[in-house]
Amino acid sequence: MVIDEKKYLLIFDHGTGGPKSAIVSTHGDVITWAFEAVPLHTAKGGLAEQDPNDWWNAIMTASKKAIDNCEIPTEDIIGVCNTSQWSGTVPIDKKGNPLMNCIIWMDTRASKYMEKFHKGLIRVDGYNLFKMLPLIKRTAGGPALHGKDPIANIMWLKGENPDLYEKTYKFLEPQDYINFRLTGEIAASFASIHLHWVTDVRDINNITYSDGLIKKFKIDKEKLPQDLKWSTEVLGDIKKELADELGLEKDVKVVMGAPDLHSANIGSGAVQNYQGHIYIGTSDWLGCHVPYKKTDIFHNMASAPSAIPGKYMLINEQEIAGGALTFLRDNILYHKDELLQEEAVPDIYKIFDKIVAQTPAGSNNLIFTPWLIGERGPVDDHTIRGGLYNISLEMNREHIIRAIFEGVAYNIKWLLIYVEKFIKKWVKKEKASQIQNGKYMPELNIIGGGGQSPIWCQIFADVLDRKIRQVKNPIQANARGAAFIASVGLGYATWEHIPKHIEFSNIFTPNPDNREIYDKLFAEYLNIYDAMGKIYQRLNTE
Repeated sequence: MVIDEKKYLLIFDHGTGGPKSAIVSTHGDVITWAFEAVPLHTAKGGLAEQDPNDWWNAIMTASKKAIDNCEIPTEDIIGVCNTSQWSGTVPIDKKGNPLMNCIIWMDTRASKYMEKFHKGLIRVDGYNLFKMLPLIKRTAGGPALHGKDPIANIMWLKGENPDLYEKTYKFLEPQDYINFRLTGEIAASFASIHLHWVTDVRDINNITYSDGLIKKFKIDKEKLPQDLKWSTEVLGDIKKELADELGLEKDVKVVMGAPDLHSANIGSGAVQNYQGHIYIGTSDWLGCHVPYKKTDIFHNMASAPSAIPGKYMLINEQEIAGGALTFLRDNILYHKDELLQEEAVPDIYKIFDKIVAQTPAGSNNLIFTPWLIGERGPVDDHTIRGGLYNISLEMNREHIIRAIFEGVAYNIKWLLIYVEKFIKKWVKKEKASQIQNGKYMPELNIIGGGGQSPIWCQIFADVLDRKIRQVKNPIQANARGAAFIASVGLGYATWEHIPKHIEFSNIFTPNPDNREIYDKLFAEYLNIYDAMGKIYQRLNTE
């Protein structure tokens, strides 16, 4: 173990908007980074795809920029680690060529196959009880009705495009596809494969495929990666031609890494059990590490294998957070505006921050629901949609923009209620000192692009009634987490070592003057879902 020695890693933070390539030290210092955008292809009917070749080209372009802009000697870059968007499907042939675009985490075309899978006499909230119980027992969950899980994608491809299914050699997660491009080796981590719902995770130290579950889904086991590894394991050396192209040493190791949820958990600094964090990117989640397997099927959350060997982490996700602001920018304010070329568009997010900071809490009782592409948690409902409620002539853009910030916070508060219920028994038994005024997560670290906004951090503190700790450089949390995974895997760090390397830009405490207005509006937020759910179902079900 060489913990005191500092070396460097080439890290890929491969999100939906595109990859960031970064040079990060084994102590989590982000030295430099570069970003390259990739297109997102969407269409009516739930299609959401990206071209894996676009990913790879962007990764290589961004990596060359990062390396060229860095004064670190390339011989000090001792490893490569990738952290990718999760819950996607890349079908490849025997030569490793993608047979189609990747079906990404936003795609809902397979929902009809999940409806069919869950048909039966005894259903709970639409789920077939007899099919779900064996799944929950082994995997802690199962395929959701929204059809966004990789197993649903595979079933959809088998049903809708059987020729492509037959031609497929392997179905790979985005994480594992990038690793394949780096090394030529096909493998999945225990973390990346989990949302296929075919691994038995009851014994966290002995995770294996379940032949019974694979048979239940009627897919071919040989089309899945056969080699399963921990996120900290070395997959192999980087390909010689890639090392030459990037100017790296030939013996640079590629560490398995983990999907973005797992890396963010670690990059937030919340590595201790029950220590929570919020991620605000295009989507959002609220998670923590836990020592036990558990499922809350009614609110679409469960504990799954973590990137930390021997641990689980609580996973959930909400579809749209910062994506609501991107929608406002690209689809309303600057949509197809030929007079405003991209380089002329101002830093709109900083303008939003200034407007929101000057607008009173509660947005004059205007409520925004951020369900622009359905929702996963704490309700699994792909038909609900976003909206502005209680809008009137006395309002202006300031109220609308602040309402969007607040609406995302209301959505996360909705999730927090069930997250705290999930861990309540364990915290009371094992970590009672963490409980403050009945709050089982009294403070939350915030990361992601949205975590850069001080006013949004304050809104989260006020709406959630929790202390919010703004992690320094929150947008780099995924890259930092992947670097820590690689550092542990290569012997340059321990998990206990990580929190001391996490710095906070600011700590936000709830403003008691806003308690009454936010409690009132949150109650109405929940009432909107109850009142509108069936209307959305009629409007958005083909």
